[in-house]
Amino acid sequence: MRTTGPHALEMSGSDLQRMVDALAEKIGRSVAINDPSVHLRCASRHFGDEDEVRVHAVLQRDGGSAVIGHMLSQGITGWTGPGVIPARPDLHMRARLCRPLRCRSELLGLLMVIDPESLTESDFEAIEDSAAAMAALLYQDFLAEDAQRVAGEAAVLELLCGAAEQRAAALRTLDEQGWLRSGHRATVSVADVVAPGKEKAQIEVALRVALEAVARHRLAEFAFAVEGNRGFLLQTAPASKEHLRDQGAIVTKQVRDALGESARCVVGIGTAADGLAEARISREQAATAARSARMLPDAADVVFWEDLGVYATLLEIPEDRLTPRLLPAALTRLIANDPHGRLVRTLAVYLDNAGSGPDAAAALHIHRTSLYYRLHQIEQITGLSLSNGDNRLALHLGVRVMALLDGPS
Repeated sequence: MRTTGPHALEMSGSDLQRMVDALAEKIGRSVAINDPSVHLRCASRHFGDEDEVRVHAVLQRDGGSAVIGHMLSQGITGWTGPGVIPARPDLHMRARLCRPLRCRSELLGLLMVIDPESLTESDFEAIEDSAAAMAALLYQDFLAEDAQRVAGEAAVLELLCGAAEQRAAALRTLDEQGWLRSGHRATVSVADVVAPGKEKAQIEVALRVALEAVARHRLAEFAFAVEGNRGFLLQTAPASKEHLRDQGAIVTKQVRDALGESARCVVGIGTAADGLAEARISREQAATAARSARMLPDAADVVFWEDLGVYATLLEIPEDRLTPRLLPAALTRLIANDPHGRLVRTLAVYLDNAGSGPDAAAALHIHRTSLYYRLHQIEQITGLSLSNGDNRLALHLGVRVMALLDGPS
């Protein structure tokens, strides 16, 4: 979301650039300041110590998702003093001194100097002296930026998740502040993250980095908010399904790069609602799609609500009610008498193929005679005739509920 007025940022930005240039000249080294999301804020001229990551960052304003992930994986957002980010030869990245810039415990920026082993004691003293002044300057921006960021994200959350009165107030706020251009369509994507062993703050930073990567260059048409391990991306710009899928893929990749391969990020995408006033509908759909990605076996990381089919209905069941008690008694009997799951799979494939014996046999790679033998066994165990439409519907819904119960969650 847009934050402070451009004049204030221009003034503080020019002062920060002068500090960076002065420090670089004093220690004879390239100096850079990144924001807490590891995007480049300002940099000195090169002193012959630059690597490919720095060159790329100067040109593109960040070093790329893999580099950001490597830096964040060191826990730098929690550092209270200087430390070393190890080199990554595979990323063409040399080691860096990272000096967090903090004021009143708030992380405001990250001062970076390449090749820390060659720094002298006087270099470290100059860095410490400059860091204090830089942090004080950045704190001025933080007070203004953070107030507007918090207000903007709160408005987005209330618009997407709040009650009717909250949504109406949020819509007025977004319009009055000019934070989001209203359009005829509003599409919401919801990103959910599961990251064992990662702190809440790490997950929130990773989500912000990922959502910023999508929204950064189109702030008038995009807004986002982060709440715990969930991120919301709201856009009023028209977009094709392929473009929305690409956006989701960017988010999932950025989060994995930041948190490591043990983390999983899924993105659900709702249909385009009729303007911002109806964006809540798209958010509800997106949240359901994200839930399906978490729960269904072999689900993709990016899922559209419109592709869910019957799961769009089944996933309206609250998680605490989605238990084996929902399964038809006949299906429960079949499961109990089918320890290897062969008959249950046969039933699922048969029903998925609309009761077509030839199609089901082909899908299972078995002879048609074998299929009919198994179907006869299923009818004997369940006590239900598969020629009855209501029986097939009840069993098919039960099989789909089983998929939700057996998924990765």
